[in-house]
Amino acid sequence: MSSMFRGLDKAVDWLSQGVAGFLVAAEIVILFSGVVGRYAFDHPLVWVDEVASALFLWLVSLGAVVALRRSEHMRMTVIVGRAGPRARRLAACFAALLVVVVALGLIVPGWSYAMQQQAILTPVLQLPGSWEILGQLAALVLLLYVALRQLLGEANWVDLALVLGFGALVWFGLDSLETQFDDLGNADLVIFFVGITGFCIFAGVPIAFSFAIATFGYMHFTTSIPLSVIISQMDQGMSSIELLAVPMFVVLGLLLEMTGIARAMVNFLAALVGHRRGGLSYVLIAAMYLISGISGSKAADQAAVAPVLLPEMRRRGVPPGELAALLAASAAMSETIPPSLVLIIVGAVTGVSIAALFTGGLLPAGIAAAGLALLVFFRTRRDRPQGAQASAREIGRLFAVALPALILPFVIRYAVLAGVTTATEVATVGVVYAILAGILVYRCFDWRRLGPILVETAALSGAILLIIGTASAMAWSLTQAGFAQTLAAMMTGLPGGKGGFLAVSIVLFIVLGSVLEGLPAMVLFGPLLFPAAQQLGINLVQYGIVAILAMGIGLFSPPFGVGFYQTCLIGKVPSDEAFGRIWPFMATLVAVLMLVAAVPWISLGFLS
Repeated sequence: MSSMFRGLDKAVDWLSQGVAGFLVAAEIVILFSGVVGRYAFDHPLVWVDEVASALFLWLVSLGAVVALRRSEHMRMTVIVGRAGPRARRLAACFAALLVVVVALGLIVPGWSYAMQQQAILTPVLQLPGSWEILGQLAALVLLLYVALRQLLGEANWVDLALVLGFGALVWFGLDSLETQFDDLGNADLVIFFVGITGFCIFAGVPIAFSFAIATFGYMHFTTSIPLSVIISQMDQGMSSIELLAVPMFVVLGLLLEMTGIARAMVNFLAALVGHRRGGLSYVLIAAMYLISGISGSKAADQAAVAPVLLPEMRRRGVPPGELAALLAASAAMSETIPPSLVLIIVGAVTGVSIAALFTGGLLPAGIAAAGLALLVFFRTRRDRPQGAQASAREIGRLFAVALPALILPFVIRYAVLAGVTTATEVATVGVVYAILAGILVYRCFDWRRLGPILVETAALSGAILLIIGTASAMAWSLTQAGFAQTLAAMMTGLPGGKGGFLAVSIVLFIVLGSVLEGLPAMVLFGPLLFPAAQQLGINLVQYGIVAILAMGIGLFSPPFGVGFYQTCLIGKVPSDEAFGRIWPFMATLVAVLMLVAAVPWISLGFLS
């Protein structure tokens, strides 16, 4: 029996990883072909968006399977990680059980939804709408298998019985209260979307499935709406063509490190100021700013910078906790630097112009970087300079080597702002540029790593997009319940007008960014709060930049911010050593955030 399961495991891995990696490569080729056909030959390929959109849902659905198989779905592990072995085993068993429930709950109504979409044809290729949904259903079957294997493999029969008994108890408890939920009014929203969601998140259940199970429970026990609406809303949330930029920028970020582009940038910056007091700290801040202008993934940015700079900073006596604190603060600072994935996703879910967000995010991030540099100056002013100053000839040589890398951020921004490509397509230009630079200029391109990079891209994209899909379904449920209108009325009625609304929004997004890993918070509350901001006369570009900065601060702040622990892991620094040192950096970012909120010109001054 065990050999049969091992064979099935290998088949699932081969199918999900192989097809998902192939689809990432196919999307790059298709989108880049569209750019070349339109711009170079003045012959638009009208079928590109349709094919790319259809393959995208297959990609992210299979990517979610890969992420579950690798335990890479976003989750909060702060509390569970401090528990004993038995408690962690029970939490893992409980999380696997909920994934099984969600997968089963989506497969049956999903088939009904696919049949409804059969008659809807795309305008150019006449593809049936069910084609995309069938890819999701196939991935859900694989997801169900992986979750069942984890459920049966994580715990012994006693633990399994306890978890199943707890689940049954909750189910029958909610079922017995079904007739009373109508009398509770919006209090039932608290039970499902605060109580159940919060419990699942703090118990270590992946955030996407925490959202999904709460939405399932609310719709099943309190409404008569068919559950097929959930997969419909997930489909709509994930199918925006702008979101196709997510895997494209993830793969670009991973290529930066492999091709030597990131190292060339860092070496040039280190030659300029690395010999000064705190010089390498300035280099780290500048490198995060520049590399964030190429990659959309903060984890990829940190992974590209940390191996180059941190060993030398340790050799110069910088405390490890200081390294992790500065790396985390620099990542939070760079959240608004285009082509940040958060900017793209905010534009996709709220309708704000992505190009405007790209332009509006540069100066706030620049001021934040200057604030961090000023703090570094005061913290290192008594240090002794270390390292020899590079000669002008050496600086010139390193500049020539780094020039292809330094050009890339400007190529990406020009391509979008000049209308050469869309925000979705521009990453493919960066990918092709990075591959050519790695092969022809830096002679650093390991073809053996290309497959793992494509699979890692699919896994991270699947994890992100599944959160967007389930958060979209949850937001739809909240809107149908009247919560959106209630929240808008409450927020617009706050004392202080615009100032009061922005202050509460900042606190809200910092807290939610810490607890919900940032992106889920933005996807869930962005569509609810942006209309309220517009009612008060706040420019949506400014509000988006403020919300993203606040979310980034929460994401990289302890004790709950997942980005903080991710940074410590990348920097190989115990989190306890960084905990006490990060607060001055975060206080600096909060001060910059208040300035950006108070002065709209900082976000809007460069918009035409």
